[in-house]
Amino acid sequence: MRFQDWATRVLLISLMFMALIVVLLIGRATKLHNNPTISRISNPQVTAWSQYPQAQFQSAKELEKKSQRVLKSPVKTKQPVARYVTTQVFAQYRPHYQVASVDPSNYGERYAQDVNGLPLNNQPIIVLHETGYSASSAINFFQVAHTDEGVQASYHALVKLDGTVVYLVPPDKRAFGAANSVFDGSEGVETVQTNPNLPASVNNFAYHVSLETPPDSYDSSSQQTHSGYTEAQYHSLAWLIAQSQVPDYRITTHHLVDRSGKKVDPINFDGKKFLSLLNKYRQVRPIYRVNN
Repeated sequence: MRFQDWATRVLLISLMFMALIVVLLIGRATKLHNNPTISRISNPQVTAWSQYPQAQFQSAKELEKKSQRVLKSPVKTKQPVARYVTTQVFAQYRPHYQVASVDPSNYGERYAQDVNGLPLNNQPIIVLHETGYSASSAINFFQVAHTDEGVQASYHALVKLDGTVVYLVPPDKRAFGAANSVFDGSEGVETVQTNPNLPASVNNFAYHVSLETPPDSYDSSSQQTHSGYTEAQYHSLAWLIAQSQVPDYRITTHHLVDRSGKKVDPINFDGKKFLSLLNKYRQVRPIYRVNN
């Protein structure tokens, strides 16, 4: 074989290998672009939210998922005899949703012990709020770092005027939604102090959801001047809470749990309308057990 022919063949083989490498690199780049899990690795906060839009509310099991600095409680909770299941009406309703990050200073871990070392086994409650101003103003506030513990605040989620659900703080975390608060439940008064410098509150076992205040009611603290909430807000709120195992009698308002005497929200909230919708979006199903 002449040297010229040999050199030509080597050149062609080299070009083929280079073409193959280029194709493989293009394919890998396409895969990275199309795979959200891989492409979002550089932003761990986005990755952490990937499963959040299907809201999973706090349960007794989730209370055990603590950071290493939070002690685990040895107290066992009672086994439920029934659970809520969503309905066909729930399946047919699909609100828009958004995910907004909250600065870490504005939420924390759920504790298994209070400041005195006593174990905690409170069943979860849901506290309903309203933003007071626009949804965007509330979100912007939560996204700013606050060193003053008396100023730190957040919700787990909020519902905009058009029914859009905005997910803010993961359900297994403790949102700072109700300072100086107490839940007066069927088994007595419930509150937890996790910070020796702050009053006791319901935050450790609460899921906080807020409704966006209508523009004509900013700064309003009167039922006469508050125009109330939209149909979309009631439906999205019921849809969101229908995914929880929190019973109706443990759903309350900021006004009812507040002990500062300053909170009156959510103003003009139609509780009967909300519960009617909630009962359309979920049903109680007994849990049958086989005795051994």
